[in-house]
Amino acid sequence: MRHNLKSHRKLALFGASVAIGALALSGCGNQKGQGNDEADSGSGGDGDVTIALLLPESKTTRYESLDKPNFEKYVAEANPDAKVEYRNANQDATQQQQQFEAAVTEGVDAIVLDPVDASAVASALSKAEAKKIPVIAYDRFFEGADYYTSFDNKKIGNLQGQAVLDGLKAENVDPKSGPVWMVNGDPKDPNAADFKAGAEETLKGAGVDIAASHDTLDWNPDDARQWVEGQLQGKGEKPIAIYSANDGTAGGVIAATKKAKVDPVVTGQDAEVDGLQNILKGDQFATIYKSIPPQAEFAAKAAVALAAGEEVDAGTTYKDTPTDFVEAKVVTKDNIKDIVGDQIKAEDICSGSVKKLCDKAGVK
Repeated sequence: MRHNLKSHRKLALFGASVAIGALALSGCGNQKGQGNDEADSGSGGDGDVTIALLLPESKTTRYESLDKPNFEKYVAEANPDAKVEYRNANQDATQQQQQFEAAVTEGVDAIVLDPVDASAVASALSKAEAKKIPVIAYDRFFEGADYYTSFDNKKIGNLQGQAVLDGLKAENVDPKSGPVWMVNGDPKDPNAADFKAGAEETLKGAGVDIAASHDTLDWNPDDARQWVEGQLQGKGEKPIAIYSANDGTAGGVIAATKKAKVDPVVTGQDAEVDGLQNILKGDQFATIYKSIPPQAEFAAKAAVALAAGEEVDAGTTYKDTPTDFVEAKVVTKDNIKDIVGDQIKAEDICSGSVKKLCDKAGVK
């Protein structure tokens, strides 16, 4: 461990598939240039331990609706006297660095950071290290963290690549019969690089022709849409499939392909409501379901332990950092019904014209 710990007791972390009930969000992150009383003062009670939770953005719905409330829940379970200070960077790396430095200045006991730009956190980390504040890498890895929890992102890329192949097989299309395009995630996000590497490995291993590839700035669906629209206006052969790194970019891809009246296999990630609805409509073949509560639990227990000066006994290591990974699974129309529960609710998916499709797929 990097920090001088008050004691050397080991805390074993156990993953959980605990059913999380509907939790009211106790606050949102700061908007650019605006204060938010709760974001500034924290959302927990007055306790002896303060943990800063710094999340990157709110366009991806999981952060506000799942990561934040579950993290707060598991911190409270691990230490009822602990206080969580939450801030959201709104996809602004400079704002996040200011939030990080403010947490250090305030003297928090641990910082849980999901970075907007993992390459830009070194200077902030040095300030935390100087004050012996442990830092946890949440969801996105960065060098210098005391602990890391996420999903095995290269493996997720492998799953995504296989989903493309399975989608082509389901359409009776030979994966070597035409070009495949890749709409990747944000180049500043190290997870996106892992997704891309894993997907490329699987697709190239199957002899797929990856004819074009694009890194989507800030995971912006409009950027994905505009790139695909531009590609489709060219005179080259139209794609038989378009790999999309998440459901948001998949939505942009689908908008572009519908406009051009082409129908490639499209995949995504995160099992967001829009993505699941697109799967039920037949516009998207698959997504990747990632259960957030176990990840939030790993981070919460590690933060409470490190704040108390305890070591964390993690399940594995990643780049010499104690790490716990959470398993993910591919979701298609055939098994959407299996993931409906507390994280994904049928009533959110099955609205409007999608309700009949839910009934047909057994989603209830």
